[in-house]
Amino acid sequence: MNITELSNRWLELKVQEDYVISERRYIEDQISSLMKIQETLEGVETKKIGNFVIKVTGRIDRKVNSEMLQEIAAENGLSEHLSALFRWTPAINMTAWKRCSPEITDVLLGAVTSKPGRPSYKITIGE
Repeated sequence: MNITELSNRWLELKVQEDYVISERRYIEDQISSLMKIQETLEGVETKKIGNFVIKVTGRIDRKVNSEMLQEIAAENGLSEHLSALFRWTPAINMTAWKRCSPEITDVLLGAVTSKPGRPSYKITIGE
C-alpha cells in the first residue's frame, strides 16, 4: 500500500471509530440511567442483571489551583499539611524553556526525563 491508500483507509476507519465510540457512549448513558447511577459516583458500583455483571466506575476529576491553595494554607496556618495532602508535579513551560539561556536549562535538565510518546494523527481531505 502507498501513502494515499493508507491515508484513505485511515480516514475510513476513523469515521467508523468515531461512530462506534459515539454509539458505545450512548449505550453507556442509557445503562447508567436504567441502573440509576448517580453522576457524582466515585468508586465502583456493581450490579448483576440477568447473566450480566455490570461494573460502573465513577471518577471525579479534581484540579487544584496551586497558588490559591498555598495562599489559603498560609492564611490558615495549614502549610505543613500540603505535602501530605497534595502531590506537586512541576511541568515544563516549553515556550519559556526554549527562550531561556542554556546556562540555566542545561543545569536543570538533570531533573527532567524525556521519553517520546505515541504520535497522534489527524488526516483530513483538502482544507
